[in-house]
Amino acid sequence: MAVRVRIPTPLQSLTGNNSQVEAQGSTVQEVLADLDKQYPGIRARLCDATGKLRPFVNIYVNQEDVRFLKGEETPLSHQDEVSIVPAIAGG
Repeated sequence: MAVRVRIPTPLQSLTGNNSQVEAQGSTVQEVLADLDKQYPGIRARLCDATGKLRPFVNIYVNQEDVRFLKGEETPLSHQDEVSIVPAIAGG
């Protein structure tokens, strides 16, 4: 099943300058894997060497942080929207 994925500006160079793409998967993990098949290198920007989300990357499903759901195992349905949001720090 395809879901809509919102891509942040710093990663749009990997998606042909698209701010939204579609990816297949029934979990966040499967969607990230499909994104990497379509746009090689994107997963390396989102995940560490062990495959876990980097601490400065936030993934939302329908505006809910997956860290408060089931993490990368969060289930998805075809009407869901996944947003990739880089953490912003400063002071």
